[in-house]
Amino acid sequence: MIETIESFHIDFHQLIENSLNSIFILGEEGKIYYCNKASLKLLKLTSFEEILHNSLYNFIPTYIHVVCKERLNNVLHKQQAIDYIEAQMIRKDGEIIDVEVKTTPLKMGEEYYAQVVIQDITNRKLAMRLLHEKERLASLGQMAASIVHEVKNPLTTVKGFLQLLKRDHPHEYLNTVDSELDKALSILHSLLFVSKPDLLEEPLLEIDVSKKIESTVLLFQDKQDYVNLILDIKDAGRKIEGKRNSLLKAFFNLIKNAIEAISEKGTITIEHYYQNGWIHVKVTDTGIGVAEEQLRMLGTPFFSTKEKGTGLGLTQVYATIYDHGGDICVQSELGKGTTFHVKLPTK
Repeated sequence: MIETIESFHIDFHQLIENSLNSIFILGEEGKIYYCNKASLKLLKLTSFEEILHNSLYNFIPTYIHVVCKERLNNVLHKQQAIDYIEAQMIRKDGEIIDVEVKTTPLKMGEEYYAQVVIQDITNRKLAMRLLHEKERLASLGQMAASIVHEVKNPLTTVKGFLQLLKRDHPHEYLNTVDSELDKALSILHSLLFVSKPDLLEEPLLEIDVSKKIESTVLLFQDKQDYVNLILDIKDAGRKIEGKRNSLLKAFFNLIKNAIEAISEKGTITIEHYYQNGWIHVKVTDTGIGVAEEQLRMLGTPFFSTKEKGTGLGLTQVYATIYDHGGDICVQSELGKGTTFHVKLPTK
């Protein structure tokens, strides 16, 4: 019987040590007395010396410290178990990840500790956000398509009669009206495309994203007098499966948007690198920036922070990235600049 218990104890230790979930044992002030191998992987650490006897709060964003300390005290002093809750953690490289945490009291000798089980749910949260954004864009697309058809038909009729009027009674004002009608019809066509990008019957191809970025940057050589374009290409040659023209247009719109955000002279840095199955593309400008309350509206048709902008360029970017199973987020600060961060899944 003793041998069975000892054998069970050894197997139980191996079970904890090799668990896919991260397991910590904490004391006062979040001091870490034990963690398993999965904990190192979660935080991108290489050795237990980097974490043991440190505080878990070192790996938690400061804005949730108060809540975390309150919950830990309830576990240690009231022996209150806390079921799964969502939180965030900071990896060694500074990346913030979404996690799910369960905490239970653990008595060892006369002392109580907190056993914390943590699961990385970053990919799950990303999938949910992508689904939400695709549903939002789909709803906007249906509404936009209806508006386009309702407005385009009478405008087309007006343009037809205008041609007849120009032929019989030529006048410079009629040429101006005709030109403005062409602009309106062009905007409607663009709106229809960005609201329903799948309408573009383009084949899926293997695409080297780094090469497409380099070729797109060449289109802006005439802007080099006042904009310093910096290319930082790492992990070149990584490929995705996608629609070449749609992606080229998306990268073109991102860089064009960055250039237009710079009023006088400035710098645009374009980064490309691979990480954990994703190709990352960051476009950072030193332009005027975007107010925090406007950030969540970016990508919405006809919302623009520019005086004469339609917002359709960024709508095309968001629609194309989501159509490729990717993700896009933006960080900005007024007067300092903006960064668009695109992630695309590799093959």
